[in-house]
Amino acid sequence: MKDKLPDFLQDVIEEYPDVWKAYQALGEACGTAGPLEAKTARLVKLALAIGAKSEGAVHSHARRALREGITREELQQVSLLAVTSIGWSASMAALSWIQDVVDKSENV
Repeated sequence: MKDKLPDFLQDVIEEYPDVWKAYQALGEACGTAGPLEAKTARLVKLALAIGAKSEGAVHSHARRALREGITREELQQVSLLAVTSIGWSASMAALSWIQDVVDKSENV
Protein backbone atom coordinates (compact mmCIF):
# COMPACT_ATOMS: atom_id res chain seq x y z
CA MET A 1 0.00 0.00 0.00
CA LYS A 2 1.38 3.39 -0.95
CA ASP A 3 1.05 6.53 1.11
CA LYS A 4 -1.93 8.68 0.20
CA LEU A 5 -0.57 11.94 -1.07
CA PRO A 6 -1.98 15.23 0.23
CA ASP A 7 -4.76 16.66 -1.95
CA PHE A 8 -2.64 19.67 -2.90
CA LEU A 9 0.17 17.47 -4.15
CA GLN A 10 -2.28 15.27 -6.02
CA ASP A 11 -3.56 18.40 -7.79
CA VAL A 12 0.00 19.44 -8.70
CA ILE A 13 0.71 15.97 -10.08
CA GLU A 14 -2.42 16.13 -12.24
CA GLU A 15 -1.52 19.59 -13.53
CA TYR A 16 2.19 18.84 -14.10
CA PRO A 17 2.48 15.09 -14.75
CA ASP A 18 5.79 15.40 -16.61
CA VAL A 19 7.38 17.18 -13.65
CA TRP A 20 6.16 14.44 -11.30
CA LYS A 21 7.45 11.69 -13.59
CA ALA A 22 10.85 13.40 -13.76
CA TYR A 23 10.93 13.79 -9.97
CA GLN A 24 10.07 10.10 -9.51
CA ALA A 25 12.75 9.08 -12.02
CA LEU A 26 15.34 11.24 -10.24
CA GLY A 27 14.48 9.57 -6.93
CA GLU A 28 14.87 6.12 -8.46
CA ALA A 29 18.18 7.08 -10.09
CA CYS A 30 19.53 8.48 -6.82
CA GLY A 31 18.42 5.33 -4.98
CA THR A 32 20.44 3.09 -7.27
CA ALA A 33 23.44 5.39 -7.78
CA GLY A 34 25.58 3.83 -5.07
CA PRO A 35 26.20 0.76 -2.96
CA LEU A 36 23.76 1.43 -0.10
CA GLU A 37 21.26 -1.32 0.56
CA ALA A 38 17.57 -0.40 0.61
CA LYS A 39 17.34 -0.52 4.43
CA THR A 40 20.31 1.79 4.89
CA ALA A 41 18.98 4.18 2.27
CA ARG A 42 15.58 4.33 4.03
CA LEU A 43 17.23 5.09 7.39
CA VAL A 44 19.37 7.80 5.77
CA LYS A 45 16.25 9.36 4.22
CA LEU A 46 14.59 9.27 7.65
CA ALA A 47 17.63 10.96 9.18
CA LEU A 48 17.57 13.66 6.51
CA ALA A 49 13.87 14.27 7.16
CA ILE A 50 14.61 14.53 10.89
CA GLY A 51 17.45 16.99 10.25
CA ALA A 52 15.16 19.06 8.02
CA LYS A 53 12.57 19.01 10.83
CA SER A 54 9.94 17.92 8.32
CA GLU A 55 7.14 16.19 10.20
CA GLY A 56 5.43 15.03 7.01
CA ALA A 57 8.61 13.51 5.61
CA VAL A 58 9.43 11.81 8.94
CA HIS A 59 5.93 10.30 9.00
CA SER A 60 6.25 9.18 5.38
CA HIS A 61 9.68 7.59 5.77
CA ALA A 62 8.70 5.95 9.06
CA ARG A 63 5.59 4.42 7.45
CA ARG A 64 7.58 3.12 4.51
CA ALA A 65 10.31 1.82 6.82
CA LEU A 66 7.84 -0.19 8.89
CA ARG A 67 6.35 -1.67 5.71
CA GLU A 68 9.88 -2.59 4.61
CA GLY A 69 10.52 -4.51 7.85
CA ILE A 70 12.56 -1.90 9.70
CA THR A 71 11.81 -2.11 13.40
CA ARG A 72 10.42 0.51 15.74
CA GLU A 73 13.67 0.36 17.72
CA GLU A 74 15.76 1.08 14.62
CA LEU A 75 13.58 4.08 13.75
CA GLN A 76 13.82 5.38 17.30
CA GLN A 77 17.60 5.06 17.29
CA VAL A 78 17.83 7.29 14.20
CA SER A 79 16.02 10.00 16.13
CA LEU A 80 18.21 9.52 19.20
CA LEU A 81 21.35 9.77 17.07
CA ALA A 82 20.16 13.22 16.05
CA VAL A 83 20.34 14.58 19.63
CA THR A 84 23.98 15.65 19.37
CA SER A 85 23.54 17.09 15.87
CA ILE A 86 20.22 18.94 15.96
CA GLY A 87 19.54 19.16 19.68
CA TRP A 88 17.35 17.50 22.27
CA SER A 89 14.10 19.31 21.45
CA ALA A 90 14.25 18.69 17.70
CA SER A 91 15.24 15.07 18.23
CA MET A 92 12.41 14.51 20.70
CA ALA A 93 9.94 16.11 18.27
CA ALA A 94 11.10 13.66 15.60
CA LEU A 95 10.85 10.78 18.06
CA SER A 96 7.24 11.79 18.76
CA TRP A 97 6.51 11.88 15.00
CA ILE A 98 7.95 8.39 14.64
CA GLN A 99 5.87 7.24 17.61
CA ASP A 100 2.73 8.63 15.90
CA VAL A 101 3.38 6.27 13.00
CA VAL A 102 4.31 3.31 15.19
CA ASP A 103 1.14 3.76 17.28
CA LYS A 104 -1.05 3.84 14.17
CA SER A 105 0.64 0.77 12.70
CA GLU A 106 0.15 -1.19 15.92
CA ASN A 107 -3.55 -0.30 16.06
CA VAL A 108 -4.32 -1.45 12.52
